[in-house]
Amino acid sequence: MSPKISVVITAHNEEARLPSCLEHVSFADEIIVLCDKCTDMTAEIATSFGAKVFVGMWEIEGERRNFALSQAGGDWIVEVDADEHVSPELAEEIRQTVKFSSYAYHDLPVDNYIGSRLVRYGWGASFGKPAYGGLFRRGIKHWGPQRVHPAVKFDGVKGPSLRHPVRHYVDRNISDMIRRLDSYSTARAADLRDSGSIGSFVNNFRRMIMRFFKCYFLRKGYREGGLGFLVALFAGLFPIISYIKAKYEDK
Repeated sequence: MSPKISVVITAHNEEARLPSCLEHVSFADEIIVLCDKCTDMTAEIATSFGAKVFVGMWEIEGERRNFALSQAGGDWIVEVDADEHVSPELAEEIRQTVKFSSYAYHDLPVDNYIGSRLVRYGWGASFGKPAYGGLFRRGIKHWGPQRVHPAVKFDGVKGPSLRHPVRHYVDRNISDMIRRLDSYSTARAADLRDSGSIGSFVNNFRRMIMRFFKCYFLRKGYREGGLGFLVALFAGLFPIISYIKAKYEDK
């Protein structure tokens, strides 16, 4: 008997993108959709696709992701977001992997899109993901208590990365990129204030330079033209804007 596969999706007001995401995970034995503070038709759409839907309000990203994972009953879990698609090739690779894997988890590579353009180079440093631990046995993945980019812990040994990528539609356009930087940095500022140690301007200025250099040069963001420059720039700006918001904005 093949291991049971659950797909877990956390969503906030994703009525526009969720249907396409759900169409691409129909290979799963079970689909879990967590609706966090949704005021649109996200829950109704998920229900119409036969998903198990959980509705609530969470301030901490790590907490809502952990809750969603706890509701899955599969032997293996595939965790995706509403702006991500699992191709038929990746779905088949997942099915074959869970049949024979002796490992606890596997990375899924990611193809990141801005609008309709595939942007292969320059991602990372908290502003994109070239790969992530998206396929894992139930009970071994744990998210940390942060509002944005929570830490991740896995119990067990990591296996080889899968070959076929998740298609991640990161931003619709450049305005979306700007809005995401603002939203992420606001959440990160709250995490910094909660931690009691927001760091220093000098340290975060240094991180800005190093993150830009890493994304633009070491990860070859320059090959993407202006979009690669923006990805590297926003990755660099993220820590210093978060620090400035934590220091000077009201809670």
